[in-house]
Amino acid sequence: MKNIVLLFVLLSFPAFSQKQKVWLDADTGNEMDDVYAIVRLLWAADRLDIVGLSSAHFNNADLVAFDKWNQYNTAGLSPVRVSQELNEEILTTMGRQQIPHPMGADRQMGRAWGGFQPRPSAATEGMMQAVKYLGAGEKLDILTLGALTNVASLIALDSTVKSRIRVYSLGGGYDFAKKAWNKNEFNVRCDLNAYDFMLNQANLDWTVMPIHSVMHYKFDREMVYENFADNNPVEQLMEKRWRETNPQDKTRTLWDLGLVQAYLLPKLAPVATVASPSENTQPTVKIFTKLDAKGMNADFWEQVKKHR
Repeated sequence: MKNIVLLFVLLSFPAFSQKQKVWLDADTGNEMDDVYAIVRLLWAADRLDIVGLSSAHFNNADLVAFDKWNQYNTAGLSPVRVSQELNEEILTTMGRQQIPHPMGADRQMGRAWGGFQPRPSAATEGMMQAVKYLGAGEKLDILTLGALTNVASLIALDSTVKSRIRVYSLGGGYDFAKKAWNKNEFNVRCDLNAYDFMLNQANLDWTVMPIHSVMHYKFDREMVYENFADNNPVEQLMEKRWRETNPQDKTRTLWDLGLVQAYLLPKLAPVATVASPSENTQPTVKIFTKLDAKGMNADFWEQVKKHR
């Protein structure tokens, strides 16, 4: 009898010890905060199984109207390649090159006038494989920090994945007083087709971080410069990103880090279910209502010290 009980425990243990599988999709080249978000998620590898980091584009009208986008010359610029190169730099700096890091789509779903034609890419293929290798009862959590092109294309290519994934995304606005959505936001503008596609998906477990819920999550430039260690490559990578991309800003809202922190620290980021925009067909969507910025800030600096 004891041997039977022991066998049951041994067979059951992997199911209880299995880490949650997470895929992060990031428009890393767009701003500075993606780097902070990616580093923070990788620091959680002790309790999460990070199975992929894909690159997302940040195509926008300014790229054809102006000579510069942040520190980049827009002539010949490939946004998704910039994101891809930064992803590879982060993984190399952190010694995590073994994490799959495929490149995503280089443009939006459909066309400028609409449409939901998917954009297959190495990223959609990688996500598909990650879903394929899920165990019984497992789900893949996909966090998206920019345009929803890659995850929307994944679903458009194979709608059966909806039952095996949970999506957490940053983008769009929501007015709690008026109970009204606002799609006039940068990430949504980069692929409105994908955003609408997602809002038309029934039975999709999707939690949105509206910009109004995270805009108060700010970091102070001088605190960052003073507190990152000069001899720590990961911390210097984050500091360099601020110095290169937004040196003029004394404070910055770290939008993408806010989404990652909300995912990692759910007690500091309550969620509500609200009605979808009237023009879309999914009846409801879950949204993060407000972040505990003070608590998340404390956690970030604790993690910095922990991983030195």
